[in-house]
Amino acid sequence: MSIHVGYFGLKAEYAGKTSHLLFRRYVMVKTPEENPLLANITEIERLKIRDSVDYSHIQSLPEIWSLVAKRFGDAIAIQDPHVKPAVVLTYTQLSEKVQQFAVGLQALGVKAGDRVSLIADNSSRWFIADQGIMMAGGVDVLRSSQADTEELLFILTNSGSTALIVEDLKTLNKLQPRLKESPIQLLILLSDEAAPTDETLKSLNFTQLMEIGAKHTLQPVLQTPETLATLIYTSGTSGKPKGVMLSHGNIIHQIVACRTVVQPQVGDIALTILPTWHSMGRTCEFFLLFQGCTQVYTNLRSLKRDLKEFKPQYMICVPRLLDSIYEGVQKQFREQSASQQRLINYFLGISEKYIKARRIAQGLSLENLHPSRVERLAAGIQASTLFPLHALGGRLVYDKVREATGGRITQMFSGGGALPKHVDDFFEIIGVEILQGYGLTETSPVTHARRDWHNLRGSSGRPIPATFVKIVDPETRQPLSPETRGLVLLKGPQVMQGYYHNPEETAKAIDAEGWFNSGDLGWVTQQNDLVLTGRAKDTIVLTNGENIEPLPIEDACLRSPYIDQIMLVGQDQRSLGALIVPNLEALQKWAETQNLPPLSEKHSTNDATNHVSTVDVESKAIQDKFRQELNREVQNRPGYRSDDRIGPFKLILETFSIENGMMTQTLKIKRHVVTERYRDIINGMFS
Repeated sequence: MSIHVGYFGLKAEYAGKTSHLLFRRYVMVKTPEENPLLANITEIERLKIRDSVDYSHIQSLPEIWSLVAKRFGDAIAIQDPHVKPAVVLTYTQLSEKVQQFAVGLQALGVKAGDRVSLIADNSSRWFIADQGIMMAGGVDVLRSSQADTEELLFILTNSGSTALIVEDLKTLNKLQPRLKESPIQLLILLSDEAAPTDETLKSLNFTQLMEIGAKHTLQPVLQTPETLATLIYTSGTSGKPKGVMLSHGNIIHQIVACRTVVQPQVGDIALTILPTWHSMGRTCEFFLLFQGCTQVYTNLRSLKRDLKEFKPQYMICVPRLLDSIYEGVQKQFREQSASQQRLINYFLGISEKYIKARRIAQGLSLENLHPSRVERLAAGIQASTLFPLHALGGRLVYDKVREATGGRITQMFSGGGALPKHVDDFFEIIGVEILQGYGLTETSPVTHARRDWHNLRGSSGRPIPATFVKIVDPETRQPLSPETRGLVLLKGPQVMQGYYHNPEETAKAIDAEGWFNSGDLGWVTQQNDLVLTGRAKDTIVLTNGENIEPLPIEDACLRSPYIDQIMLVGQDQRSLGALIVPNLEALQKWAETQNLPPLSEKHSTNDATNHVSTVDVESKAIQDKFRQELNREVQNRPGYRSDDRIGPFKLILETFSIENGMMTQTLKIKRHVVTERYRDIINGMFS
């Protein structure tokens, strides 16, 4: 029987091999001459970084460009295949263009310390502009061109930017009516469109700026690790954006310390799909480029083709993207014949038992952190017994899934949110090892990451070098013992300098001893792995006083193929409730198997959303189906309590998205926005 699994939506994967012998050699190494950026590095990590490029001696990011041009020269640095004409730049060419852009800015009056706003999205020109601003001595202020107009205008004014670089005329047109209210004196288009003429504003396009740069000489600017490098404004999931001040030293720490997590080779290919203006996407791009990798810019529309064409070794993504890819695979599975589906589900069931037994045998099970010798031995025997069937499933099913990624992905990195357990499990089953990381914009962003030699699924991994974590009581701020849940505090060279022009918020975030309040809840294992349980401010308090962290329950519910998105509600109520965006395609197929009338479709009467929706989701059969799905997934969740049960729920037909303002640019639900949008529905659920 042949099973055909093609491309599955948006999925990413990497097949790293785990060395479990290395895990047993975990030894902390501290020497007096230790580089402070690599403090507390382990013996294993020291061995792994021997052949990588070390930048711990540099003072600022611009210094790196002469080094990489000399070291990597004609190796391909950046490919931008989706612009016309397509762009391919070697390290030498990229270094020259960064310098030329910097010289152009200096010739136009940009001085050391000037704030330059860069309002654009992924492209080779974005990267040239970003690094050109820093080389000129400026502080680049980042945001997406897709951000709300009011937010962008706030950023321009709050940052005191005197120069503005925008993606194109379309982006400029959003801002131009009120641009005179800002301190902007210089305007640059990253496109080659004709720059607007304005007597009060000097305006050029990208090519004109580069022509100016070619006629002048770079004036070196003295910059130290303490020099402010960038302002990244966080819109987050609530409140006004705050300008996170990251120094050159903050970012250099990431470039140096992340070598302990991954050790790429010169010429390895990395697909870049995350926003490069976002802290995680940007830092990963810096790190991989400065190790000699080739960055290929892709997008959701082109991801399938680019995976097959460029055959990357690395890809950086967020959990929502991985979840979408997982659902794409499940959709392909559901389209197989009934006999093929039974076979697929049989192998998946065997493989799930296999990976759980293997984790226990290796001491890497979050559900059994302290197995006895007998338990580990029994689990090892079980894993050995199940392995032949798991391997057969690989040949018949899983290999075909991996082929859709180009077949060369070594590791895939996930951050920017919690990775649902079922997604993590699935990728382990198919042989794609995900290294989940943790951090915030305020921490540059990486503080923790899982390693290929110690990949504790369900955790965010161990701290990277020179990083420290402390779990404290949220009320008293007293330290808690290992494996006790509390508020996560972080400390290290990557912690921001503060919020720009906002000393009050800075004082709330960073205490006198330098500990940064992450706002996250979690606990630390005895092996120093960080396990996150939710956001302190997302906690739902029921009328019986029980505190519920919504994210783990939401992740459990997302295992259902009929639930596309979900947000729990219930503050000050007797039970939890849920807003659910159903997977209409899966629901339609289920309805057909139940001989239910076809789901009739019509255009929504809500002109603001302008989406096509079904009108049958309130039927008893479908309501009963979702009640069964919620009850099953919640009750099957490890650590289930009766207060976790979801009471009233409402199926809504408007997807949470960036476009309608209900998700952040990194695809996290803006809970306060969704709550306000559906206030009447939520109140009605509990009335």
